[in-house]
Amino acid sequence: MNSAITQDFAPVIRAVERLLPQHYSPQDQIIGALRDLWATRHYNVERLEELHRSVQVDGRFLALPIEQYHTLTTFQQRNDAWIKVASELGEQVVGKALERTGLTPRDVDHIFFVTVTGISTPSIDARLMNRMRMRSDVKRTPIFGLGCVAGAAGVSRASDYLRAWKDQTALLITVELCSLTLQREDLSIPNIIASGLFGDGAACVVLQGAGKAPANAGPRVVATRSVLFPDTERIMGWDVVDSGFKVVLSAKVPQLVREHIRQDVDGFLAEQGLTRKDIKHWVAHTGGPKVLQAFEDSLELVAGSLERSWKSLHEVGNLSSASVLFVLGDTLAAGVAQPGDWGVMMAMGPGFCAELVLLRW
Repeated sequence: MNSAITQDFAPVIRAVERLLPQHYSPQDQIIGALRDLWATRHYNVERLEELHRSVQVDGRFLALPIEQYHTLTTFQQRNDAWIKVASELGEQVVGKALERTGLTPRDVDHIFFVTVTGISTPSIDARLMNRMRMRSDVKRTPIFGLGCVAGAAGVSRASDYLRAWKDQTALLITVELCSLTLQREDLSIPNIIASGLFGDGAACVVLQGAGKAPANAGPRVVATRSVLFPDTERIMGWDVVDSGFKVVLSAKVPQLVREHIRQDVDGFLAEQGLTRKDIKHWVAHTGGPKVLQAFEDSLELVAGSLERSWKSLHEVGNLSSASVLFVLGDTLAAGVAQPGDWGVMMAMGPGFCAELVLLRW
């Protein structure tokens, strides 16, 4: 495939806006709350703290004040809270993203909404259309179940659409409120790790087709690649139980990264006539310390290549689908990319799968 030809039709990322809930708890406070919850039921409370420290998260922003979580005793209560907060955060982050580009809600043609932490029918995108008085003919594509990979996959699907509708504007909106999925009765290692790793946040990406975006308005989405690893359904995801979403999280995730990501990236880049040496900017999902280390080792990245991913992990934790968009937003805000630079955005999630996005400034 000729990348020069592809770029003539490549959609443009106009803006990436990120938003965190107002309630922040340092990791020590969260550890303390969980110690109190689980102290009488777990034989080794010190092991709980050890697992939390191992994920290298300093603190997290939460959908609700930490003292309110004990009042949510049913799945319905937690999901009702998710709908309320997701609608509020979604409206705020979309408003900020549109303001950054000089657009209004009436300029939006298509909404892609991704999440894995709550259920709503009608979906949150429909609620946002009403709250923000968007046009009634806006197309909607709500996507549930992709988890951590959905930020990158959402950019891919939105750009796929804009290659056909090159005079339109699309939004990718992600809201993940991981704290509302905590299973308080589950003392498994995966649940304990998840309770220390995942945080809450929202992001919105404004994309425009090649016929709509102003010149030099942002990086172009030149190519995308989806990869499903066969027979890996139990590596990551949810078991939907009476109390809600019970996490499935295998210790094999870093191993799968090491086994696959190099050949997947190399093959993807080769189709565009590129190699890893051509890539100036790496935007990686903050899957956790072992996942980020596996990315660095497998791709033989120079020191500091994933600095923004590490920083985001430490400061806010893993925000599921929003995480890679937080790192992308940080990359754009830093202003380090020069015209002609290549970048790769990559994330992995339930399936088990990977999504790769090639960017050109």
